[in-house]
Amino acid sequence: MKKVFLLGVAFCLAMVAHAQKVAVIDMEYVLKNVPAYESANEQLKQVSEKWQKEVEAKNEEAKIMYKNYQTEVVFLSDEMKVKKENEIVAKEKEANDLKRKYFGPEGEFYQKRTSLVKPIQDEVYVAVKQVADTKGVQVVLERSSS
Repeated sequence: MKKVFLLGVAFCLAMVAHAQKVAVIDMEYVLKNVPAYESANEQLKQVSEKWQKEVEAKNEEAKIMYKNYQTEVVFLSDEMKVKKENEIVAKEKEANDLKRKYFGPEGEFYQKRTSLVKPIQDEVYVAVKQVADTKGVQVVLERSSS
């Protein structure tokens, strides 16, 4: 036990001997105080809401088609049932495809966010790097938000 304790103390002393200047940055705070970032977020919010309404409208159309199908199903021939079911499935697929197009991993929202926000983040990165270089900071950490 004493060996482990002594080894720990030796390690801590070695770390102190080679101490580096460390800075902590709160990116959330910095970005909230950049007007261009707030403007970009507002644009993203508006576009997102517009696209979300389009997707919801397609889903609503599919739900209405399904409700109509349920009320008419007793009067339909087998052939007509299959046709109506296929139309409903196609409408649901259309809604899912639209959602994926807008909000998927490589969707239009991601691309728009990248085009609007990345230049601002790059500017902040350059500014942080310049300050770190002038102050002799070797390590810059970002404070994670809660």
